[in-house]
Amino acid sequence: MSPGPAGHVTRSPKSPRLETEPGAPLRRSLRTADGVTIDAAHDPGADSSGDLAFIVAHGFTGDLDRPHVRRAAAALARRGAVVTFSFRGHGASGGRSTVGDREVLDLAAAVAWARELGYTRIVTVGFSMGGSVVLRHAALYGAKAPGPVSGEPESAGEREGRERARTDAVVSVSAPARWYYRGTAPMRRLHWLVTRPEGRIVGRVGLRTRIHHREWDPVPASPVECVPLIAPTPLLVVHGDRDGYFPLDHPRMLAEASGGHAELWLEHGMGHAENAAAEGLLTRIGDWGAAHAG
Repeated sequence: MSPGPAGHVTRSPKSPRLETEPGAPLRRSLRTADGVTIDAAHDPGADSSGDLAFIVAHGFTGDLDRPHVRRAAAALARRGAVVTFSFRGHGASGGRSTVGDREVLDLAAAVAWARELGYTRIVTVGFSMGGSVVLRHAALYGAKAPGPVSGEPESAGEREGRERARTDAVVSVSAPARWYYRGTAPMRRLHWLVTRPEGRIVGRVGLRTRIHHREWDPVPASPVECVPLIAPTPLLVVHGDRDGYFPLDHPRMLAEASGGHAELWLEHGMGHAENAAAEGLLTRIGDWGAAHAG
């Protein structure tokens, strides 16, 4: 997949709660490079004059209004501005979820918006599915990005779009290393949700998540295949030793693939993703991002 232009900002036709409450984050609709409308919000954080912004990429079936996403955003806002957004097919965003493939374009649009707002140091922080997306995004838009998969020369517009969507540091929390993993009961349930028509109905009705019915074609590069392309961008891999979705061989594979470039935090007693991220861990992630983003 070619990353292409990062997309642009459009004014939301709605008047969402986050945009209308005094002191609440600014709400906007973003347009991705493939034309999907993404619901996003900007919180200037504790230091409104700073140059640092965290872009929070939530897990599968989440969205920017979920309490666990807002809790993570609030913790990071103590160190910088925060942009949250809902991946395609989630919450108020358009389109349908591709479970980690085209979502790279959603993140690219959010990063580009943060740069339009004037932030010069960007940290992408992803949880679970979002963790795989921040890894793939950093590879596709980073210094070693391979360019369009077609092999054609990159245009000036594509180069400009890649630069607007570039991140300065990456934090991946509770991410898979490889696709199609079914080694745990939660992942077997997730595969049923994604691959079965009745599962997609449950996702749409019960979880506010609209899932695309088509299989990947072509299959995107896996997170572990993308990690070697991320350096020299700083990379932090975080994983709990009680993660019920992905066992510890996943973060260890990611760290090993980095060739010593990535920093690995194995968190004692931690479960999976945003819900399991303690306040102290979120604070440490904010500190790490502020120290490593240029």
